[in-house]
Amino acid sequence: MALHPVVEAVTSRIIKRSAPSRAAYLAHLDAARLQGPQRGALSCTNLAHGFAAFPANDKLKLRELKKPSVAIVSSYNDMLSAHQPFESFPAIIKDAVREAGAVAQFAGGVPAMCDGVTQGQPGMELSLFSRDAIAMSTAIALSHNMFDAALYLGVCDKIVPGLLIGALHFGHLPAVFVPAGPMTSGISNKEKARIRQLYAQGKATREELLECEAGSYHSAGTCTFYGTANSNQMLMEIMGLHLPGAAFITPGTPLRDALTAAAAKRAVEISQQGGTYIPVGHVVDEKCIVNAVVGLLATGGSTNHTLHLVAIAKAAGIVIDWDDFNELSAIVPMLTRIYPNGDADVNHFQAAGGPGFVIRELLDAGLLHDDVTTILGRGLRAHCAEPFSDGAGVYWKPVPEKSADENVLRAAVNPFAPDGGMVLVAGNLGRAVMKVSAVKPEHRVVEAPALTFNSQEDFMHAYSAGKLDRDFVAVLRFQGPRANGMPELHALTPALANLQDAGRHVALVTDGRMSGASGKVPAAIHVSPEILAGGPLGLVRDGDIIRLDAGAGTLEALVPAAVWAARSLATTDLSPNQVGMGRELFSMFRSTISEAEKGATTFALPSPIHTTLPLHEAADIGDTVPGSDEDTLIKNPI
Repeated sequence: MALHPVVEAVTSRIIKRSAPSRAAYLAHLDAARLQGPQRGALSCTNLAHGFAAFPANDKLKLRELKKPSVAIVSSYNDMLSAHQPFESFPAIIKDAVREAGAVAQFAGGVPAMCDGVTQGQPGMELSLFSRDAIAMSTAIALSHNMFDAALYLGVCDKIVPGLLIGALHFGHLPAVFVPAGPMTSGISNKEKARIRQLYAQGKATREELLECEAGSYHSAGTCTFYGTANSNQMLMEIMGLHLPGAAFITPGTPLRDALTAAAAKRAVEISQQGGTYIPVGHVVDEKCIVNAVVGLLATGGSTNHTLHLVAIAKAAGIVIDWDDFNELSAIVPMLTRIYPNGDADVNHFQAAGGPGFVIRELLDAGLLHDDVTTILGRGLRAHCAEPFSDGAGVYWKPVPEKSADENVLRAAVNPFAPDGGMVLVAGNLGRAVMKVSAVKPEHRVVEAPALTFNSQEDFMHAYSAGKLDRDFVAVLRFQGPRANGMPELHALTPALANLQDAGRHVALVTDGRMSGASGKVPAAIHVSPEILAGGPLGLVRDGDIIRLDAGAGTLEALVPAAVWAARSLATTDLSPNQVGMGRELFSMFRSTISEAEKGATTFALPSPIHTTLPLHEAADIGDTVPGSDEDTLIKNPI
């Protein structure tokens, strides 16, 4: 089917908008690339340090400067359930790479914090900043210039975006992302939500709540709801950075290990020395980014990606904004119902057809670009497949023609909703993102008096004291990246849900985040610019009538213009948010970070390169690869 005109128009606009910075990025990429192994640029002393600890056969390969060296960059830790399985991956990868005739080296680890553990705690104020810290750690791991390709091991919230941002700053290197998979299903998401609301009402004990949570988060693997972690995995699929169908295979299974080994071998194949050179900087282009936004919208993914995808694009010299999300959301149908947009979890989604089914449906509907480069090198349709293991490796079959459960996954001709359920709201309070896929139509317009709060603790104290049994719009301020690191505010969700269930008209307006677990209460989040950047949210006073209208896309304080203009921005003492739990170490992030709509990043767009040195000849997709054992066309690699 022909490409949808809105997809085509948005893509064309992004290409035009990004032309200078994308050209600068590609120039940097070409300048970084060497013919032959990257470690060939090192002196003998440098190189000797780089292979000193390796076994004799691997050391010989590294000395000979013929075979590729593959970096392993991992976010393993055994506190984060999603990342605990990565403990065993390096050994699998090293063996698989040796079988392919190359060498794999563990290049470095990156931090991996769990938002589920830090939720509502001071440590959450480091969460958003950890994304750029992970990108920096990735750069440190790759800065030794020993590597010809890289495998990135990550799953969760800021971790995959951070790894990808770091990878794109080494865009001349091929990249394969390697997931760990979700834990098996525990108690139902509906039951978990019920117990949380009862606890917020004081009708369930802490012991009952803990038993419920332990039944939900019960083993190694990713949390099974469709929050930022699993949205990450869907995006890696649709961006062509995973082997097809790798995202949602549970850890500790033969298929999971076979996929890890296959990913390692693919990294060798797409290195220059492997003969099929596919650098990640060419994979992640404007069409790839548009595909990612479409995939996010079609699956009701995490609102965190209205920050992260902007930042990822920026790392590749591509400029996108919330208008792009908004226009695409209007024409992209909702194909899934996964908690919090439904009762099912990602294991049910995988069983119903999984990522490959979604990709095929969107391609057939003309909503995705097929003419993109992926790690398979041959267009996105190659990723409409699901993996199987025969005991000797992995093979793929086309995804089923029909969904196995239309309560969870549907075809594009019969969607759950005609749009992507994520809208831009704007007005005299700024610009904000609103996820409405789980909000019932009757709750998508709220007009009520404002109640202002400067912390979620202030809100919860008012709720516990019984002061919020009325219609209101909670305006939660000083939660932006410059103020306190833009923490997620899930502690508010059960309380607001209780008030809504009791018949109150309530909504949330905040410069903080709610992520992929935002649910049935209308919430305008990521309000940009924040107060510390001069944003008008600081002009709101208690009692102002606030109108939040998802359908009309408005976010307004209904205050006379003269009164509004005469006000000064609210202030508060932010010093308690700047010390303790390591927060003082991140003051540089708070002082330099960009606005939310610009990705909340600490790095700049690529600028033109100025050098008298000759640029190395670039290897375009489809060209022959000089310096490989055999000059091989980069076409249909597998």
